[in-house]
Amino acid sequence: MVQFDLKNQSGNIVLKIGIMSGIFIEGILLFISFFMSVTGMGVYYYSIRVYVVLTCLVSFVAVIIIMLISKKMLTQVTNDYQILLQSAHHLSQGEFNDKINQDLGLFNSLKDELNCINDGFKDSVSKEVASQKMKTELISNVSHDLKTPLTSIISYIDLLKNEELTNEQQNEYIEILDRNTKRLKTLIEDLFEVSKVNSGNIQLNPIDLDIHALLQQVLFEYQEQFEHHHLNLKNDYENKKIICHLDSEKTYRVLENLCQNICKYALEHTRVYLQIVETNQQVIVVFKNISAHEISNSDDLTERFVQGDTSRKSEGSGLGLAICKSFVEVQGGTFEVNVDGDLFKTTIIFPKKIEND
Repeated sequence: MVQFDLKNQSGNIVLKIGIMSGIFIEGILLFISFFMSVTGMGVYYYSIRVYVVLTCLVSFVAVIIIMLISKKMLTQVTNDYQILLQSAHHLSQGEFNDKINQDLGLFNSLKDELNCINDGFKDSVSKEVASQKMKTELISNVSHDLKTPLTSIISYIDLLKNEELTNEQQNEYIEILDRNTKRLKTLIEDLFEVSKVNSGNIQLNPIDLDIHALLQQVLFEYQEQFEHHHLNLKNDYENKKIICHLDSEKTYRVLENLCQNICKYALEHTRVYLQIVETNQQVIVVFKNISAHEISNSDDLTERFVQGDTSRKSEGSGLGLAICKSFVEVQGGTFEVNVDGDLFKTTIIFPKKIEND
């Protein structure tokens, strides 16, 4: 660690200050004496000598006081500087918990800057650790979600090789194979979509889109699934056009994923509330439902491969809400998830198209 030795130099600095102060004061006194003798004021010479002696004594005491005060100040400055230097050294070694809280006088501005750098480094390291953890979990979850349908497909293909199977058994196995291949296809497509968003390689084709009409289309297509799960849909919005400048395909995928999420995770025989709120500059779409399972990680639900049901009993990939968030935000909107007990609420906020007069 590089050190600037203020402490060893403080004595020399104080001594120099004292000597310079003494020389300055003595010089003034000698000048006064010379001036009075030249101008014929010798009558008062004796008085002047007494005055000079007393003044020198006072000056000497003043110099001593100045030296002591200067030494104390320099000692304080040295100590403050060493604290600052030590904190900088700890920061360079990756120790981010050593923040300076005490008053450092002249170095307070540097202390504030160093504390800001400390906080910035600490935040960056925390984000990097979280990112590495997420990558590890992503690899683990991808392996799990790909392996499950693949294992099932391989198993049922082997079973179909049995020539003694009845037609009913064959049809049952083929149906299971079809379901697992579709699940695998959906997972791969979801991975591809998330990859494109994260890499920035996503193309948008925005048009003047009627949010109300698009939502009605999605709800119509999922009507049977809502009925199958005994979910009672309650709509709270007016039957009118609400125009936003959005990509129709990406926006449809967002609404579709939310409906799929409700059908998979909502408690059966409950109500699902859907609301559209229109303001001067925004369109707000809200979905609310009661969750069938306890949601233990609500803060991370919009991250990749995160499921509210930690037991992973459902067949979801954990990418649905992450895709929704990505597709909404890439179009300038906001996607929020709120959990209050078993109440699950998703909110989409899109900028509204402003009509030019």
